[in-house]
Amino acid sequence: MGRRRPWEVDDGLGERIAPPLPVIERRQRYPGRKRLEDRRVLNGIMFVLYTGIPWEFLPQELGYGSGSTCRRRLRDWRQAGVWQALHELLLAESRKAGQLDFSRAAVDGWHLRAMKGGANSGPSLVDRGRTGSKHHVIVEAHGISLAATLTSGNRHDVAQLMPLVHAVLVVRGKRGRHRRRPDVLYADRGYDYDTYRRDLRDLGIRPVIARRGTEYGSGLGVHRWVVEAAFALLHRFRRLRTRWEIRDDLHEAFLTLGCSIICWRRLKKPPSDADLYRDRNTVKRLINQLKGWRGIVTRFDKTPESFLAGLKLRASMIWVGDLLQAAD
Repeated sequence: MGRRRPWEVDDGLGERIAPPLPVIERRQRYPGRKRLEDRRVLNGIMFVLYTGIPWEFLPQELGYGSGSTCRRRLRDWRQAGVWQALHELLLAESRKAGQLDFSRAAVDGWHLRAMKGGANSGPSLVDRGRTGSKHHVIVEAHGISLAATLTSGNRHDVAQLMPLVHAVLVVRGKRGRHRRRPDVLYADRGYDYDTYRRDLRDLGIRPVIARRGTEYGSGLGVHRWVVEAAFALLHRFRRLRTRWEIRDDLHEAFLTLGCSIICWRRLKKPPSDADLYRDRNTVKRLINQLKGWRGIVTRFDKTPESFLAGLKLRASMIWVGDLLQAAD
């Protein structure tokens, strides 16, 4: 069996998306052409999302149906709340698996060209006035998207801050109180307004926002990099790099679907303890200290016993130095 193509829906994701899909009963009289299977149409939608190909150029040889069929299902399923329900389900499973961390979150916006205009598009201030739109995303501590919205290209990032926070879904998955609000929210200088700081505090969120007029290097990038990584993953889907849809609801459907796919990829990964893995830096630093001796960084000894003796001598000196430093 060949390797599965990235746009082909696997069985796990297919089982999770099937329940919210609306059931369409076939007419008894004049039934017409048989309705194409939802799984195959979903593969067609994913193919367009990954490749960015126009709907009318969707290859019929793939068996995913016509581009108009896939586009119509994308629209109907968004109106039925399928993509929102899928994202909510995957977030709940991520929290149950211990992959969500609401202790902190980060928010940011990203500009993209809107080639055909449409709703939620406007002249961009960073692209010489060309028509564009913006993606606004809020992620938790590990970079999993909690919510994403679409606005026009001339919309200020801070104006979308509170709508984005309110758009975060109620995340279940564990017994007890459901989570919806992060404890701390990190943002760059574009969100430096005291009014919005007060609004966040009213929701029980502590804002950590860089101040305008200060030098760069505030240290917030240590926590904010996760939202930049989330944008990088989202824009691997070519349909999200550039907006080709005139209808904003279709692009928003693609945006929510992209967030769900990234969340599903994280769920499929084998569990790992990030904190324990981070401690691997100690052995890396020890190797760098050992290589401080030229006789270790390059082997000049013919016999392994001589080289090993020098290695042990250097390790002993490092150990004694650490003991003396601790005693001081």
